[in-house]
Amino acid sequence: MTGASRRSARGRIKSSSTGTDEGGDSLRYSPITRRGRAKELVSIGAFKANLKILIGLIILGIVVIYLLINRLFDESQNPRVITPFPAPKLMDLSMFQGEHKESLYWGTYRPHVYFGVRARTPLSLVAGLMWLGVKDEMYVMRHFCENSDDLSSFGWREHNGRDFGRQELVENDMILETSFVKSNEDSLGYGGDWAVRIDVKDKGSNGDAKRSAHLFFYLADEGGNVLNLGHDNLDFQGSSLLVSGSREDVGDWQIHLKSQNQLETHYSGFKTPHIYNLSDLVQRNLALQARKFGRLQLSDTSEDSSNIYVFQISGRLPFTIDIPFVSGIRGESSSVEKRLTSLTGLPLSDLLIKKHREFDARFKECFNLSEKHDSETLGVGKTAIANMLGGIGYFYGQSKIYVPKSTKASIIILLIVYRYFYPFSALPICKLGWISHRITPLILLLQPESRDDFLLYWPAELYTAVPSRPFFPRGFLWDEGFHQLLIWRWDFRITLDIVGHWLDLLNIDGWIPREQILGAEALSKVPEEFVVQYPSNGNPPTLFLVIRDLIDGIRTEKFIASERDEILSFLERASVRLDAWFQWFNTSQTGKESGSYFWHGRDNTTTRELNPKTLSSGLDDYPRASHPSEDERHVDLRCWMYLAADCMRSISELLGNEVKFSKEDYNSTAKLLSNFDLLNQIHYDKDHGAYFDFGNHTEKVKLIWKEIIAENGHLSRQLVRKTFGKPKLTLVPHVGYVSFFPFMSRIIPAESPILEKQLDLISNRSILWSDYGLVSLAKTSSMYMKRNTEHDAPYWRGPIWMNMNYMILSSLHHYSRVDGPYTEKAKEIYKELRSNLIRNVVRNYYQTGYIWEQYDQDKGTGKGTRLFTGWSALTLLIMSEEYPIF
Repeated sequence: MTGASRRSARGRIKSSSTGTDEGGDSLRYSPITRRGRAKELVSIGAFKANLKILIGLIILGIVVIYLLINRLFDESQNPRVITPFPAPKLMDLSMFQGEHKESLYWGTYRPHVYFGVRARTPLSLVAGLMWLGVKDEMYVMRHFCENSDDLSSFGWREHNGRDFGRQELVENDMILETSFVKSNEDSLGYGGDWAVRIDVKDKGSNGDAKRSAHLFFYLADEGGNVLNLGHDNLDFQGSSLLVSGSREDVGDWQIHLKSQNQLETHYSGFKTPHIYNLSDLVQRNLALQARKFGRLQLSDTSEDSSNIYVFQISGRLPFTIDIPFVSGIRGESSSVEKRLTSLTGLPLSDLLIKKHREFDARFKECFNLSEKHDSETLGVGKTAIANMLGGIGYFYGQSKIYVPKSTKASIIILLIVYRYFYPFSALPICKLGWISHRITPLILLLQPESRDDFLLYWPAELYTAVPSRPFFPRGFLWDEGFHQLLIWRWDFRITLDIVGHWLDLLNIDGWIPREQILGAEALSKVPEEFVVQYPSNGNPPTLFLVIRDLIDGIRTEKFIASERDEILSFLERASVRLDAWFQWFNTSQTGKESGSYFWHGRDNTTTRELNPKTLSSGLDDYPRASHPSEDERHVDLRCWMYLAADCMRSISELLGNEVKFSKEDYNSTAKLLSNFDLLNQIHYDKDHGAYFDFGNHTEKVKLIWKEIIAENGHLSRQLVRKTFGKPKLTLVPHVGYVSFFPFMSRIIPAESPILEKQLDLISNRSILWSDYGLVSLAKTSSMYMKRNTEHDAPYWRGPIWMNMNYMILSSLHHYSRVDGPYTEKAKEIYKELRSNLIRNVVRNYYQTGYIWEQYDQDKGTGKGTRLFTGWSALTLLIMSEEYPIF
């Protein structure tokens, strides 16, 4: 149509002109006709001029769009939020290379499974264990740690974080003990050799009847390298080569099975890039065999070019199997046999006994508890450090970072324009999580159901402890600072390695994603709505806790000269990243008043939450201002900023001229944030004798049931939020953990009457005190133990949390040792609170088999997820009375 119209217009103009020239008889036309023709010619001229302008604007627009597209898709021009911080990486320091790196290469770095081994490399050789358990008189596969599995108990009893661990798993009438040990003797492969021993025992609950156990040990190559099956897997006679292969990192390798028990073995091989669904593949294989042949065994078949082999090992209880791995194999079989012998049978038993003794000696040296506590308490202490170290994992992948839909829409338009002008070219690689560079039908991106509003962070590795293997088997930023308070006292080099990995995740703006969900296995454990991270939201910068603790260790000469030099070298390189991290908080989270801050990320449009959550604070549903706004002032964040500023000041003093920061004067900033009078002006409530948040608030908010018509036309009831009073700017009157951050920060002078009021609040049974620890929210609060939504039970609104009790206890210990009118009062409260916390955790452990996420505010029983040996393991530091300088 367009082309035809243009040709028609040109033809009409040309014919009229021709007629006039040829006839020479323009006087035939009437004056009226001539005037009309003149107007027509003027209009045509104007149209030509406007058309030129329009074409010029189109060309200019194309140029602008072209430049935008090239800027957007030039890999060297990533959006800022996914651009790494431009400074040398901490993990490139020489202290993390060589012997240190190799010594940590292999480990039990798969905390989400009951037992797993991998290397600290993105595409690793991976080993793991599954077994058939029984639940409701039916077989169920055990593989991933799950609270729903209802194991009587499981967890590491000993682990040194480097080359040894012993774990016990109790399933009904069966006990599995898994031991892992590494050896560098005679090994030519990188990272050395290692061995797994699995003891399967009967608890004796079935009398003389001996039951069978079915274990499934597997090897998988994440890089897709083909594995070679051994030749004697179907006729096990005490020793068997299970599988072998070759890798660039460790060379030729073999893994064997040895046992003195009568066992039956079967196998199945799979070719798949994913291992997170391996248990499903095994169960389908078993089910097919059961239907066909009535036998509960693997098929003894393998797919072409299998990169995963699963070996079924079945036998009557009790039995023991040894699985040695040897690498760097070069020719001589006698050398291999010698290494295998050293990692099986009696030599392996001797090695495990030696490691056990070394663990006990190290535990005594680090925590010096033997004369202070009974054997039961010591057992819980060992469990705490063992599970903290045994829960360390290695992850690799890309975080998903939220991008506003408006930004996404703009990029989609650019993509469509790009396709229009470059119809046959491949789309450039654009680092966008919601688009492949090979997508042609771009219109799919405009579908309303698409929720892929994120960018992908750069591919990154993370070596970190985790809060809980069954429920939180991944890295959490604010948890990690608490973890490292315990770990550095065991092995400060592991702490530096972990902190270095976290700081290397800093982007160019100085932001670190608060939750690290890296890799397919980690993603498989997290609901989709919690995967995407928001670059406007922070998380308590608890890494400053451990850094300042290390600095204090240097000042009090807890390290020898060489160790001191390593820490200083680390701090010298880390300082620029820590500075950028501080500046991100100090620019993006500041409040309207000088020296005030507020957590971003609260939902001010919610109609479902009684009090909009503050997930970024780490305290989730702890009550804040009822109506979120930029007028808020959060006292806990202000105190975290004081910690960070004071830590940066300490680094500056320690390193002197060797470190250069931004323009921030950390000495002045620390003084401002520790200014007692200013703190009281903006956060202290004289009537309550407590420190509060400030914001747009009313106490007259409730959740009420409301009938609504669903999309299907059916009537349903929903619990919705209703406000009965007009909010106003005021202090938020809820006494709880947040109220004691100035106390934890030790900003309150020892002689201040406000300190006495803090001690009274802590020890008041009607407010926070219980026989099991301090509850998270005052029993007098209007929000105490209130649900936040129909489906969200109270979380930080009453239950007892160990990390906050530890911090309050730490300050009680401080105030009990400094001169002042309230020294004795602080000492009495400290002793009783410490005793209550230790007694309750130990009691729960021996009653339930676990250390818990939180403890009930009324009965002290464990709540939340179990095997929570993240910050709940701080119980060990309470036992040893080791506290940080906040």
